Amino acid sequence: MTVSAAPVETTHRSPRPLLLAETLDQLGRGRGDPCHRVTPDGAIWRTSLMPTGPVTYRLVQTDRHTVACRGWGAGAAEFVTTLPDLLGERDDATGFAPEHPRLADAHRRFPGLRIPRTGRVFEALVPAILEQKVHGIAARASWRRLVTVYGEPAPGPAPEGMRVPPSARVWRGVPSWEFHRAGVDPRRARTVVTAAAVSDRLEEAAGMDPAAALRRLRAVNGVGEWTAAEVAQRALGDADALSVGDFHLAAMVGWSLLGRPLDDPGMVEYLESVRPHRYRAVRLLSVGGYAVKPKFGPRTAVTDHRRH
Repeated sequence: MTVSAAPVETTHRSPRPLLLAETLDQLGRGRGDPCHRVTPDGAIWRTSLMPTGPVTYRLVQTDRHTVACRGWGAGAAEFVTTLPDLLGERDDATGFAPEHPRLADAHRRFPGLRIPRTGRVFEALVPAILEQKVHGIAARASWRRLVTVYGEPAPGPAPEGMRVPPSARVWRGVPSWEFHRAGVDPRRARTVVTAAAVSDRLEEAAGMDPAAALRRLRAVNGVGEWTAAEVAQRALGDADALSVGDFHLAAMVGWSLLGRPLDDPGMVEYLESVRPHRYRAVRLLSVGGYAVKPKFGPRTAVTDHRRH
């Protein structure tokens, strides 16, 4: 906890129903994420590094349409201007009318589910890179260690252990052996450092149309279709960004909607009917309790890259 000035406070009232917890759930990187915490009282605490400085913010849903926000730190005043985007006010589900009964039911039961838009492209990119082709448990441990070591303490009365995501300048200076200690192989480490070197160009993606934004992200060596989609879902509020190449996603979509697994081409073809809401459909399967993927063997072993 660090001492700071009085918080910046605001209340956002949406004309549409809003499910705060479900909307922001995908922004966290596991229970130990130093940048995202949910406390026992249901409050959501997050940190970010805004252009004007670091911010810690606390969000509480007070009724079906209303969220109360408090922010601390030099970036708090700037952050509150972006709160409507974070809460999905730009997200428009108009035209989304899925025919599959499970999707239709979930859409009906959870009208307050939004696709959030943080607007912080590089912040979303680093953890996505760390999650490339490794077990989620290992990737989250890497993120937790690196942010704890290199991130600044969160301003304000943040829960213990919270940190502000490191700046691109800090990521550029992380030594190779520190990535190694965090279990990050050289390929992913190089991609993080390469992206950090062009972070200003990457932030411009927030003002582009979805296709151009994805092209800008994929221009970074080491950033492919999956990684770009993961960033677009969180930073850009892209409701159609489908994580093609995910180890589990295609099989989950297939089992959930067809009762059999699909591969990536099959998933892309099947979800064509809900474009431009393919990511929304995936989120609804999860939030609606319809996400299914049978287990046919033991969990995949976690690879320890520190031994390499």
